[in-house]
This record gives sequence, C-alpha cells and structure tokens, in this order.
Amino acid sequence: MKWKKGAQLLTTVLMVTGILAGCSGGSGNGQAEEKPGGESSGKSSVSATGFPIVQQPITLNFFAGQAASAPPDWNKVEIWKEYAAKTNVNVNWQLTPVDSLTEKRNLLLAGGDLPDAFHTARFTSVDLANYGAQGLLIPLNDLIDQYAPNFKALMEKHPEIKKGLTMPDGNIYSLPTFYDPDFKSVVIGSELWINKKFLSALGMKEPTTTEEFYQYLKAVKTGDPNGNGKNDEIPYAASGVGGLLDQLKGSWGLGNRGNTHPRVDMDPDTGKLRFIPADPKYKELLQYVNRLYKENLFIPEILTIKGNEVLAKGKDGLYGSFMYTNADTFGDHKDDYTGANALTGPGGERLFSRARSPLVDAGAFAITSSNKYPEATMRWADYFYSEEGSTMFFMGIKDKSYVVKPDGSVDYTDEYKADPEFGKKYVTWAGGYYPAMLTAKTFKGGESSPANLEAAKKIEPYYPEEVWPPFTYTQDEVARFTSLETDISAYVEEMTTKFVTGDAPFSEWDNYVATLKKMGLDEYMDIYNQAYERYKKE
Repeated sequence: MKWKKGAQLLTTVLMVTGILAGCSGGSGNGQAEEKPGGESSGKSSVSATGFPIVQQPITLNFFAGQAASAPPDWNKVEIWKEYAAKTNVNVNWQLTPVDSLTEKRNLLLAGGDLPDAFHTARFTSVDLANYGAQGLLIPLNDLIDQYAPNFKALMEKHPEIKKGLTMPDGNIYSLPTFYDPDFKSVVIGSELWINKKFLSALGMKEPTTTEEFYQYLKAVKTGDPNGNGKNDEIPYAASGVGGLLDQLKGSWGLGNRGNTHPRVDMDPDTGKLRFIPADPKYKELLQYVNRLYKENLFIPEILTIKGNEVLAKGKDGLYGSFMYTNADTFGDHKDDYTGANALTGPGGERLFSRARSPLVDAGAFAITSSNKYPEATMRWADYFYSEEGSTMFFMGIKDKSYVVKPDGSVDYTDEYKADPEFGKKYVTWAGGYYPAMLTAKTFKGGESSPANLEAAKKIEPYYPEEVWPPFTYTQDEVARFTSLETDISAYVEEMTTKFVTGDAPFSEWDNYVATLKKMGLDEYMDIYNQAYERYKKE
C-alpha cells in the first residue's frame, strides 16, 4: 500500500477529534420553525411511515465520495430531484473525488465543520469505532428501531449485518452497502476473464490449474492468437498485481475466510488466525507471480497504469486475460471472454479466495452530531433498503430510465443501454460504496449479465465455507491497531511489489518476515484476535 496523505493524517485526526468531541453539538429536539420560503429549521415533525417524511421542507448537507464513473453533480440527478419532491427532504450534495476522499473526510471530522451525514464515504470499522466514540457520529440503534423498518427487517433476516455493524460499545454508527447473498456475481464483483477466442485459436482448453494458466499466458504472448502476424497480444492486463494475488491465493490454500480480510485468515493446521503475507505459501505465490512478471506476461505498465486506461486499451481486443467486472466496455470484443474458474495450485488446493461478505461496505452512511434532523435523515436513508427504494436507486425513474416488463421484472430503457452518459442523468450508484440493498431483481448493472452469472456459477462450488464480515474494534484498540496496520500494510505492499518485480530477491524472505515481527506483527495479530473473538460471540 502506498503511503497516502489520509493515512499519515490519521494520528493527528485521532488527537484532534478527542478535543472536538466536547464541542460537537446537534440537538435533534424542538419543534419545527418555518423559515421564509416554507423551509423549516429545528426538528420537523417526522412521519413514522409513508411520504412525505416531513410536512415542512428541510435541507440536509451530505458529504459524498464521487467515483470517476459517477455523475459530476448529484444535485442535478433525476432520482434526487424526484426523491426530494416525494419526501420534502432536500439534499445538498457536497462531492469529493474518491482519490482524495479519505483526506478530505478526515479533515472535516478534525475541523468540526460537519455535514449532516456522510454518504458513500467509505468508513472502515476502525473509522466508525473512533469517530463514534468521539461523539462525531451518532449512535443509530434507536433511530433504526423507530424510523428504519426496512433496514430493521433486513437485519433480522441477515444477522451478519448486525454482527458486522455493532461496535464493541454496543452502538451502530452506520448503514452499509448490502448485497443479496444469493446474487453471487455481484458479491464477487471483479472477476478474472479469459479470452475464449484466443483459447480456440491456440487449440487450448480453459485453464483449470495455475500451471495451465501460465502456459496459456505464454501461448498468448508467442502464438499470435489474433492472427495478424504481429506480436501485439497482451497475456494479462490489470491495474496493479493486487487483484491477481487475491485471485490466486486460494490456489495455495490461503484466504480461506474470504477477501473482506485480505491479509488474515484461519490456519487450518493450528486453528489460529494467520497473517497471510508472512506465510511460506504466500512466498510460493509471489514466486509464481514473479515468474509471470519476469517473462513479460503482464501489460508492461501494470504497476502504474490506471483502471480506465486498462479498459481503453481493451477495446483493441488484445487481452488474453484481465481482471475487471466484465468486458462490456470493449465494444466489438465484449463477447470474447469467459469468466475463469478457481484454479488448482501446485499442492492440489482449489479455493475462490476473493469471496466477499455480502456486507460489502460497513460505513456507507453515517449521521453526524451536527444533524438537527436525525429522525428524518434515517427515514430518508431507510427507503433504499426496500425493494421499491432499491429499484429507484439503481434503475432511476420508471418509463424514463427503466421499464417494467409484463412479467414484473425491470430493465433499463433502450436509450439507457445505448448511451453510457444517459444513466448519469438518473442515477449515482456507479463506483459503489453506497447505502442501499442490492438484489438481482433491482440491479441490472454489469454483474447481472449472462456472462457474469455463468462465471459466478462456475466459482460457487469453490467458495469458502465461511466468509468473515468486517470485525469491530474498541476505542482502546483503535489508535494502536490503526498505527500498526498503516505501517505493516505499507511495508507488505512495498515488499510484495519488490518480490514480484525481482527488486528484492527471495533470499530476503526471512529478513522480510523478521522485519514484520519487529514492526509489531504479534501485537497486531493479538488485537485482530480479540476482534475475532468478539465476532464469534455476537
């Protein structure tokens, strides 16, 4: 992991928020007081059910992370206009690019000039424990019980939601991104895709082992599968090697509790938590990926290329394999690919290690202590955990951006499908990390394509028996755990890259592990284990 300004600021933020906690306000009581123009201030009378949520219009300021693929100004997006008219709750969207999200979010929390809520803000469980304990984010338990019938029902149906959201102090400080567990293709997200046209041209079958995958990549590089007489094919393309490492961990028996905790799983030999990047099997995995790198089987700029650049290059049809949601952006070549299965490793192990918890993002929505309308805000957010609200959030406006078919299913309009920019007029979900419930019925994005559904079906038999959701941490644990995780993760990322590229020889492996120990790996794992023990008891 590269050092990021947000991570460097975290220690400062932790100190500053302690000072600010005593100064942060937010009443949440009092009667509605009408402003000129009909808008009210103070607490407005909130309807427990139905719409509008409040009788007199109110305005809320939401801070949100904006992905590059999302609309540039959410204040102009049709669903938010329609929802404001439906609810009498007007939202003033304050957007920041995801590249600077953590830094700007933490600066807001440190400075005390808080929005009413954070939406699509990517809070980790550590963030939630910290800012909740400091009083900057308010507990949502009672608000959920009284004003969130949809989310309350979802928690009752899926107990893992409550386990993943409840902090050690007993409070819930956020609403999550939650995917229907049965909708495996969307839970999986990005997948490894293989060029089936290249396979046919090379006379090869789809790889089922890591050795067959290596042989396929070599054949793509040297066998001219596109038949143009040039050595222009790219065996594997992605932005960075992290996705491939996560994909292949299971071929060495690593990642047996899924990828919500990408560096920690359960050691089957000891029954104790295992730090994956220090395990000898991880060294073997790095040696395998180092072989691919040394033999130039990756896109040359793999360590520096951005994701959008990978997609742009894919339109030329030169990729033998790549890691992404699907090939829908590849134009005439979008149907050239098939989803790869979990691969068997040299020791016979076969596991889909990139499995995620359906509780994809614990910290998608949080209400701050500055919010004068927490009840109305909770009702506003709860709608998107209903089928009706989920349909609106992901599909937009009926008969404008989507249609209802005779069988009751929904689908995007032809205009939406034909023009990628058209959807930005209606929805803001592109980029993920939103507070909403996603199901196969209400979501028709790329993961619902036949190719994605087929890929997920192939992978499902190799899913881990248990996939951990995020763990939670006490206030006493947060500062130390965050400091250790920041330093250890940065060092692991640095050395992983060096081992893959050959800048660090594998003869340095023991020194690498010893350095991790000196950096406090044992203490880090002790805190992790305490969080795991709490998870088991919930």
